[in-house]
Amino acid sequence: MWLGISLFLLAVHGAWAGKPKEEDDDTERLPSKCEVCKLLSTELQAELSRTGQSREVLELGQVLDTGKRKKHVPYSVSETRLEEALENLCERILDYSVHAERKGSLRYAKGQSQTMATLKGLVQKGVKVDLGIPLELWDEPSVEVTYLKKQCETMLEEFEDVVGDWYFRHQEQPLQNFLCEGHVLPASETACLQETWTGKEITDGEEKTEGEEEEEEEEEGKDKMTKTEGHPKRDQEEL
Repeated sequence: MWLGISLFLLAVHGAWAGKPKEEDDDTERLPSKCEVCKLLSTELQAELSRTGQSREVLELGQVLDTGKRKKHVPYSVSETRLEEALENLCERILDYSVHAERKGSLRYAKGQSQTMATLKGLVQKGVKVDLGIPLELWDEPSVEVTYLKKQCETMLEEFEDVVGDWYFRHQEQPLQNFLCEGHVLPASETACLQETWTGKEITDGEEKTEGEEEEEEEEEGKDKMTKTEGHPKRDQEEL
């Protein structure tokens, strides 16, 4: 049990510190360009889906002395809708948490991670847990998530025209494919785009360590022996 707790602490501390325990190079634990693009496109696509059913019609332009009428544009295809979706887009990345018990890009998701829930449960039971930060800061965005937000802003600024091109001309394609695969990433760096959460990536809320698996196997072996001893074979002459 304590081995599992120690691994939890190391994983969470690494997420907050921004670098692995063994290395001084913090890039190993920082989000990849693929992960940044994946979350950026996910958030933008979700926001556009939310506003896509609006039947509002916008009046654009001014009525001139010549009597020229204002232009009527459906909000669902307007530039205004795109601008509003992009507003504070990267700020919403701060709603994500590091789920250290998951692998790859799946470690970034909204809501409290299983690891953090376990650690808070230990604290409530009186176990001293030291993550190197005060307890009241545990729910603040970690180094990884803060880095995600900054890289999102940089990427959005660099590829703003590409996003606009997709919005007005190529919405038949998923934004993730058009932006990430088509413009941002080389083909060799798109693996994270194929990672999807199914709920089966972890067992019982956490990954078992090798030692824990061996202990479980030993316990299962003892149980089988006990059952066999409890029902000995009877000699044919006794029947």
